[in-house]
Amino acid sequence: MPHLLTGGQRTDLTGRGFSRRDFHRMATLLAGGALPLFHEQAFAQRARGTAAPADAVRIDANENPMGPCAEAAEAIHAIVQQCGRYLTGEYSTMAALLAEQEGLSASYVQPFAGSSSPLYQTILACCGKDRPYVVADPSYELGARAAQFLGAPVINVPLAAPSFAHDVKRMAAAHSSPGVIYVCNPNNPTGTVTPKADIEWLVNNKPAGTIVLVDEAYIHFSTRAVSAAYLAAADKDVIVLRTFSKLYGMAGLRAGAALARPDLLRRIGQYSGTGFLPVTGMAGATASLRSKTVVPERRKIVAGIREDTFAFLAKHGVECIPSEANMFMMNAKRPGREFTQAMAREGVYVGRVWPIWPTWVRVTVGTREEMTRFQEACAKCYSGTSA
Repeated sequence: MPHLLTGGQRTDLTGRGFSRRDFHRMATLLAGGALPLFHEQAFAQRARGTAAPADAVRIDANENPMGPCAEAAEAIHAIVQQCGRYLTGEYSTMAALLAEQEGLSASYVQPFAGSSSPLYQTILACCGKDRPYVVADPSYELGARAAQFLGAPVINVPLAAPSFAHDVKRMAAAHSSPGVIYVCNPNNPTGTVTPKADIEWLVNNKPAGTIVLVDEAYIHFSTRAVSAAYLAAADKDVIVLRTFSKLYGMAGLRAGAALARPDLLRRIGQYSGTGFLPVTGMAGATASLRSKTVVPERRKIVAGIREDTFAFLAKHGVECIPSEANMFMMNAKRPGREFTQAMAREGVYVGRVWPIWPTWVRVTVGTREEMTRFQEACAKCYSGTSA
């Protein structure tokens, strides 16, 4: 239980256990807008919250309240008047810059509108009735929902105690031929890091034909997490996901990328729609990558607020899992949904609960002002004076 805070081979993606007709049906659904089917449940809580007071504190979706950095905002503003055209050159500019920074050839980077689409498309390309999806528990749920939609089994592997890193040996042994083993690093919802050596071991010891999908949505917040991009550069069976929605503060602008060897990018790319992307997002992403200060400055700001919040919770005897991201898990000491409802009555909306830990709730790290209100609401909930 959580504690008190104090060389793979090239992949054959055929034979996934369902017919070519099934494939075409799924691909058509995906290209035609099936993504909302996967998002519906995960964002139901946010949709229901549209009636929340205007001054409510929303720390429930791992958003970054700082928004785009100044350089990104300027680039977005400058390109808006040109957005009557597709401007696809912005995609390749962003991809080339990201590739250069990660030590990859440009052909190893494919831009996307965020990182959810390549996550789904990898599952669609690799999983099936006889090719399960293996995921840590708790971890980001939308991949599992996509696998279930596809009819692929989902195998949950508990995080390793006491580190709450991915238990890579149990994940590798979970099935003889999984389609995808998903590693979120740092992990959502725990914010915990899986060491470089563990991910490398997994890639080199996984079943043949399995893709290791490494989701690095939160990697910029961490000082310890090491990107798996070098494994993609080495032509391993690895796809690395990146997004500009988190530290870069561009959740509403939709920019991201998949990093992998070209044949894997082609495999997942066949399930894309039109291929056109938000030009404002691409321009903002490029400007963000060029900034020399945005990552270290924001990492320091978020870490300071997060650690102050941990100190408050520890002082009040509340268990938390040490995190290196812009979210953390806390033990509400009661059914988690009861706690989230009590906090909402105080105007503070915190995140959701995972079934494996029913009394634990995910909290996004907001601004200092927002976390002050979070602390005040917590004090009321635990003292029994909540509205």
